[in-house]
Formats: sequence, structure tokens, C-alpha cells
Amino acid sequence: MCKNKNAGDIDLGTLMPHEVNEWKSQGADKIYTEETIFDYINGAGEIYRAYNYKKLQARNFTREGHPQIIADLFDMGEAKNAFGIFTHNLEGEKVGIGQGSLYSGGLLQIWKGRYFVSLFAEEETNESKAAVLAMGKKVASSINEDGQLPSIIELLPEENLKKNSIRYFYNHLILNYHFFLADDNILNLAENTDAVLGTYQTENGKHWLLLVNYPNKENAVKAYNNFLNVYMPEALEEGILQTENAKWTAVKIKQILLTIVFDAPSKGAAEEMLLAVHN
Repeated sequence: MCKNKNAGDIDLGTLMPHEVNEWKSQGADKIYTEETIFDYINGAGEIYRAYNYKKLQARNFTREGHPQIIADLFDMGEAKNAFGIFTHNLEGEKVGIGQGSLYSGGLLQIWKGRYFVSLFAEEETNESKAAVLAMGKKVASSINEDGQLPSIIELLPEENLKKNSIRYFYNHLILNYHFFLADDNILNLAENTDAVLGTYQTENGKHWLLLVNYPNKENAVKAYNNFLNVYMPEALEEGILQTENAKWTAVKIKQILLTIVFDAPSKGAAEEMLLAVHN
């Protein structure tokens, strides 16, 4: 596969096998575009569209006396989108396939390059698990490209960070799914922004750190002021507030980076989190 080909240029079917561990492909593949994804994935279609998904190719595998396996291969257009959709559901055990993979209850999820792969056995058995993992390895080996992690990920302080909690996105609907902020897009998240949400666990409980990079300082300042006006207008000090749950929210802006701490256990802890990012 050529690395310089655009999304949509590749026949996704060539990246999937037709037979694994006696499971054989059944029927013709089905292809779904941005417009038709809801015909296949009703409730979750909006999530894929929030990551600018381009195309999905679905293939069913059957083996007599065994559960069906459904293989879905998504061309997400860019590696950051494939990584982002992979971070949407982080349940499962790491199995070392592709650039990231998780397996749980018959479902294997993989990201590599600009592709996201979902392999699902309708019933988990020892045989179906082995077939799903073998299929995942075949698909990953067929993808001759790697993708870079969004650079904003590196700005998350590592101390107390739950590694399986990192969510990457640039759409406020995805932010609200993991941490509800507001019905409106008060941070002006868009395709030209990068955002990451991390969960931190200490002996005093959980708190969250949200980082957003904007294309320029003007956009960052607008988002900062909007957050202050909408989310914490009653703050006695600019940029820090004790909320109704007795936790602390704090916000800081530096150049194009907006940093927000949610539910810190104390004012000092919130301020320390901001310093950990900006020092």
C-alpha cells in the first residue's frame, strides 16, 4: 500500500483476509460512506463522523457450529482520527496488535495509521477469540503505514495519570461524552483545534485535565474568555472556582494552549496541575 494515497483511494477489502482459522468470508462486502454510515451503525454513527470518518468496509465471516465474526475496517482519513476513535472506548486488555489494540468479550479494536479496525465475535469462545486475534494480526500486517500520535498528548503530566483514560478529540460532542461541559460548544472546538482529556487518580479521588490547542492566540483567548463567562462567572478570582461539589476548577491560557482542571480536591491541587503543564 502506498503511503501517499489519499483516503478513499485504497480498496479496503484488500486489507482484510477472506479466511482465518476456518472462518470464511460470507457474501459480498458492504461499503458505507459518511452519508450512509447510519444505515449500518445507527446510534454510534455520529461518533465516527465527529472524527471525520471517510469510509467503512464490512465483511462477515462464518464457520459452521461457531459464532459469526464481523469485521469492520474504517478509513478515518488521518492517523489522528483513527487514534481518536480508538480512544473513545478504552475497555479491554492490550494485545499488542497494530499501534494500539484492546480486546474484551469478543471485541477487538485496533488502530494503525489512518485506519481503525473493529472485529467482533457474536459469542466469545476460545476458538472465536483465537480467530479474532489472528484476523487482527493479518489486517494490521496488511496496513503498511504508521501514524504519529497528536503532539498534544505529550503535554499531559504523567504523575497520577490513568494511562487508559487519555481521550483525543476536536468535537465538543465527544468531550461531553467523557466529561459533560455544556450543551453549547463554549470552547469553540473545531477541526482546526486539538484537544485531549486525561483522568488523574490520587488518594483524594479523581480529577480531570483538559488541554486544547488553537490555531492562533486570538482563538485561544476567545475560548478562554467564553469559558470564564459561561462556566465560572461567579468566580471570586479569575480562572479558579470552588464548585458546588466542593471541588475546584481552574483555567489558564498560554499562547495557543488552553488548560482546564476539573474537580481538583483543593485549590492548591488545581494550581499545581496548571503549573505541571505550563512549566
